[in-house]
Amino acid sequence: MDYKKELKELYKEMKIEAGVFTMTNKQNGKVFVGSFNNLKRLNGFQFMLKTNTYTNKALQADYNTFGKDAFHLEVVEYLKEKEEGYFDTKKELEKLEEKWLEKLQPYGEKGYNA
Repeated sequence: MDYKKELKELYKEMKIEAGVFTMTNKQNGKVFVGSFNNLKRLNGFQFMLKTNTYTNKALQADYNTFGKDAFHLEVVEYLKEKEEGYFDTKKELEKLEEKWLEKLQPYGEKGYNA
């Protein structure tokens, strides 16, 4: 099997994980809480910030002001899927994100969420 084909197969076999992440501004302590049904999308999230195209204006402005190195990105919790029965990933991910929004309260002076 050639190398490219092998890499494609490995990529297909990689588990897709959903979860909640935080992006913390190390300069002022403000936090952004977000979630993705596929945490591989964090690369796209960071790319949007880097290219000044992210929709959260406050986060984008601070990212532009302080730069990439002023922020710490962390997955705070992975969504655990049930082994049996029906599992609504979208709904469960929303609940998980809400839990972290309640816990961290990233609003106003404390964060970037609206």
